[in-house]
Amino acid sequence: MPPEAAPVLGTLLHAVGAACAALCYSPQRYLHRWSWQTYWLVQATGCWLVLPWIFAYITIPDLGTVLAEAPKGAMLNSYLFGVLYGVGGICFGLAIRYIGFSLTYAIAIGVSCVVGTLVPPLFAGTLGATLATTGGLYVIAGVFLGTGAILSTGFAGFRKERELESDGTKSSFNFRVGLPVVLVAGVLSAVFSFALAAGQPVADVAAKYGAGHFEGNVIYIFSNNGAFTTTLLYVIYLANRQRTWGEFRRTADGSGLLRNYLLGMTTGLLWYMQFFFYGLGHVRMGDFRFSSWAIHMIILILLSCGFGVLIGEWKAARAKTRTILAAGVALLLGAVAMITYGNQIASTQKPPEEPLHYPTQEP
Repeated sequence: MPPEAAPVLGTLLHAVGAACAALCYSPQRYLHRWSWQTYWLVQATGCWLVLPWIFAYITIPDLGTVLAEAPKGAMLNSYLFGVLYGVGGICFGLAIRYIGFSLTYAIAIGVSCVVGTLVPPLFAGTLGATLATTGGLYVIAGVFLGTGAILSTGFAGFRKERELESDGTKSSFNFRVGLPVVLVAGVLSAVFSFALAAGQPVADVAAKYGAGHFEGNVIYIFSNNGAFTTTLLYVIYLANRQRTWGEFRRTADGSGLLRNYLLGMTTGLLWYMQFFFYGLGHVRMGDFRFSSWAIHMIILILLSCGFGVLIGEWKAARAKTRTILAAGVALLLGAVAMITYGNQIASTQKPPEEPLHYPTQEP
């Protein structure tokens, strides 16, 4: 039996998951003499490879039986979509090089918000019926409002970076190259949700054996392991090219190695916990569960902006830039309220059944 709809509680649980996602890369600033690929493989080993198995073992009764009975095609499809998502992560990193972090994050997450939320019900043939309901109209309107707000905060971040640049600093900014790369990153970010939707038949078997609210944890075994495969191949390429394999055994000055491993594992744990809480929120959103994707993405950007303000990243920005940021944050709050309200209305109606849908986080 599906749990009773509780959209407000579901939104709060999504907020916890989004907070984990917003904070997960903070440990990176404290690394000592480690290259990006060394750190990235440590955290990816945790969030993509090890933790999915640990949490599935803890929360899925009779995991071995579930895996034996589950459709092999669903497992394979989930894994392959995860591999494809890994390509999106590489594109995300390349886009940052050409158009900066703020624009990359805003455009990629904005595209992912729309594609990842609306494409599944479109393919399922239920989007039209969703739009025919009052609750569905609120949800879809909230998705587009949130996407606009994400782009607004990204523009504010871009202005801030430009304002804080020192005169004469050489910039690698190249919008003509960066735009198509970041669009690919955004689309493939949404593909990760398809990986989890493809694995839903496996979760259905887990539910049969009493997994309850945790049924989605079994899907991460395949989707996340697929993403780890692409990540591993890319890290091997970088480590061979830059000759950084020795960093796993010793830093350049012989200190800080244990701390680096702990920081990398902390990143992996926080990254994975966004999915853990996402699943708990997802099953409580009622019949419009597809909106979980948008809620997670919007709250993620909202909290990222909030954390940036708290640590003083915006103090030196000009007044107009801070005003744009404030407007974007207000729109983000409005979008969350609209989507939650739409789900609340829908919980008293009988809308079409929607496919299960899960989030992603860009590196």
